[in-house]
Amino acid sequence: MTEAYKKAGVDIDRGKEFVDKIKGFVASTNRSGVMGSIGGFGGLFALDTNKYKNPVLTSGTDGVGTKLKLAIEMKKYDTIGQDLVAMCVNDIACSGAEPLFFLDYLATGKLEPDAHATVVKGIAQACKTCNCALNGGETAEMPGMYANDDFDLAGFAVGVVERDDIIDGHTVGLGDAIIAFASSGFHSNGYSLVRKVVSDNKWKLKETLPGFDQPLGEILLEPTALYSPIIQRLKDAHTVKAIAHITGGGLTENIPRVLPQAVQATIDRSSWEFPKIMSTFQEAGDISEDEMMRVFNCGVGLIMIVPAGEAEAVCEMHSQAWVLGKIEKRGENPIVYK
Repeated sequence: MTEAYKKAGVDIDRGKEFVDKIKGFVASTNRSGVMGSIGGFGGLFALDTNKYKNPVLTSGTDGVGTKLKLAIEMKKYDTIGQDLVAMCVNDIACSGAEPLFFLDYLATGKLEPDAHATVVKGIAQACKTCNCALNGGETAEMPGMYANDDFDLAGFAVGVVERDDIIDGHTVGLGDAIIAFASSGFHSNGYSLVRKVVSDNKWKLKETLPGFDQPLGEILLEPTALYSPIIQRLKDAHTVKAIAHITGGGLTENIPRVLPQAVQATIDRSSWEFPKIMSTFQEAGDISEDEMMRVFNCGVGLIMIVPAGEAEAVCEMHSQAWVLGKIEKRGENPIVYK
C-alpha cells in the first residue's frame, strides 16, 4: 500500500516502528502540567496559575552542531540527546526560569529506528534530570536531503519565571564575585575547529592519545553538562544577579552579555587551568589563548555573578565551582583577563 513512497525513500512502517520505540521514553518525562500523550498534533501543557503571581514564559532553541558528525562516525548515539537538551535548557535557565517542556526535531535521509530511538532516549533522560517534559517533537525522513547515515537535531525549550524574579544582570555592581562552574568538556561548541585539529593531526577517534585513558572520540562526545538543576537550587538559596551560559563565543563573548554598561568582568587567569584535552588541542592546532577564549568554554561551562559576601557559600554548594573573578569599573573592554 505504501510501496511507491517506500521506493522514493520514505518508509512509513519504519516511522511507526520508531514511534513505538520512543513512546515509553516520552511518557517517562511527564510532569505536572502535561496533558495528553504522544500522537496528538500539538503538545498540551497547563500552566499552574496558582503557583505564580505574574508568570513570564521564556523560550530557547538550539542544536548540537557538527558534534553530530563525530557521533555518527563513532556510531555512538546515547549521549548526543543530552547535548541537545542542555544547549536549550541551560540557556533559558540563565533568566532563572524553571524548564517546563521540551520539543525535539530529528531530520534524516533514512530513519534507523534503533539508532535514532537511542538519541530520543538520551533526550528523555536529560529532560527527566531537569524536570522538563518531553512534550512533543517531529521526525522527518528526507531522502536526497541527507546522505548516508547523516541526521540533524534541533531542540526547543519553554520555561517559566516569576516576573519579579527574572535574573537579567541589571543589579550587577562593583565588587560582585564571578563564580565559575566547570564544564564537562567541549560541550557542543567549536566542533568544526575540533574536527579540523583531529583531521590535521591524522588522529583516529577510536585511538587513545598519550596521557589519556579513553579513546579520543569518547572524550569528545562527553555530553554537555546540565546546569538547570544547579541554577534552580542556588537561586533559591542565594542572591544571584546574573548568569551566563558559556556557549559559542566562549567566555569573551558570553560574559559581557549579562553586564551593565558601567562595569567590566575582570577574570583571574590563575584561578583555573584549561582541561587537559583542551590544552592538547590548543597545542596541536596552534591556537592562541585569545582564540581559545572566544571559541571554547575552556573549562568554564557557566558563570554566576553574586555578592562577594556570598561567593564562598555558593562555591560550597557545588563541588566544581570557584571564584573566577570580580566586577570592576568599566575600562576599555567589558572583559579583561589578568
